[in-house]
Amino acid sequence: MKILIADDDPQILRALRITLGSQGYDIVTAADGAEAIRLAAESAPDLIMLDLGMPRLDGLEVIQAVRGWSAVPILVVSGRAGSADKVDALDAGADDYVTKPFAMDELLARIRALTRRATPGAASDEPVVTFGGVTVDLAARQVTRAGDRTAIRLTPTEWKVLELLVRNPGRLVTHQELLTEVWGTHHVKETGYLRLYLGQLRKKLEPEPAHPRHLLTEAGMGYRFVPD
Repeated sequence: MKILIADDDPQILRALRITLGSQGYDIVTAADGAEAIRLAAESAPDLIMLDLGMPRLDGLEVIQAVRGWSAVPILVVSGRAGSADKVDALDAGADDYVTKPFAMDELLARIRALTRRATPGAASDEPVVTFGGVTVDLAARQVTRAGDRTAIRLTPTEWKVLELLVRNPGRLVTHQELLTEVWGTHHVKETGYLRLYLGQLRKKLEPEPAHPRHLLTEAGMGYRFVPD
């Protein structure tokens, strides 16, 4: 499995090349954002790890560029610990976020989790769910109006929240479960994230966002998806 690591700190690049190489990963490195984009296109990595603060092009610009043509998993490894930086990266299309300094065992676990999700499966086994006049195609990762098939644009984070709920119809999905799956273990108390994103999803998907029928709040516990 090939991992592209983009970071302008040569010591970090060297340490990750040695450590991840010893785990059997094929490592490609980039020292700036422009090189990261070029290597992402040329080397076809299975995973991209990148810092946000890089010369030439920063990490957010790299994520946006790569997401224009690829769904490769992107793991941000950055010294920026603010919640706004994490939300910006996830909304731009990153799949996970680890803050420096990090424990290597946690980093390896995040890599394994992302690569498991990216492993191709039988797309035909993925369900298509229709509710409230919209259709969610889990294989294609698309949401459309059920009648005219007009696409409904979701941010990557909105999609992750919706996907977790839709895959668990009728079941209470707790705050902790949602926060851990979408934002990671360091955000299990950030329930404000969930209120924000559920509000956005209701505006886009519910017939009456102020009176939701499908994306329901279970006060103090979590959220529940109720299909038609």
